Amino acid sequence: MINVRRAIALDAPSMAELLNTIIEEGGTTAITTKVSGDDLAQWMAEKGRAAWHVAVDNAERVVGFQWIASGTDYLPPEAAEIATFVQVGQTGLGIGSKLFDATRNAAKDLGYTWINANIRADNEGGLIYYQSRGFQDYGRIEDYEMANGQKVDKILKRYDL
Repeated sequence: MINVRRAIALDAPSMAELLNTIIEEGGTTAITTKVSGDDLAQWMAEKGRAAWHVAVDNAERVVGFQWIASGTDYLPPEAAEIATFVQVGQTGLGIGSKLFDATRNAAKDLGYTWINANIRADNEGGLIYYQSRGFQDYGRIEDYEMANGQKVDKILKRYDL
């Protein structure tokens, strides 16, 4: 059984471990350097108009997390940026769906009118996930340079609340 709840600072080390595994595997996130629990706790504290949720199993182990926040240079204030991470090997089990239900409600409560997903064009799983939630393509960023120097295209998807 998977439960979704608001993330708290005590979840940050488990969230970092999950994210670092995804970073090590490569190919799905634009985050290229490992993060610590302290990094994530700081991000949670600093993200302003944001909501962070974790999906946990019966033993309260984090199996996924998602956040929305404002503050990107190219988005208007009524738009939230979203990021989603599910434990390697646990995709396709409904974790992302449960996270998005909570995130969508939080976005409305925070006064957003739409959510932006900025996905690597080579991240087939991410593109399918956001499409299945009802996100629509609206733009593309070509030759986006990640922190490690790798260049990828990014697909911009929009979900109207």
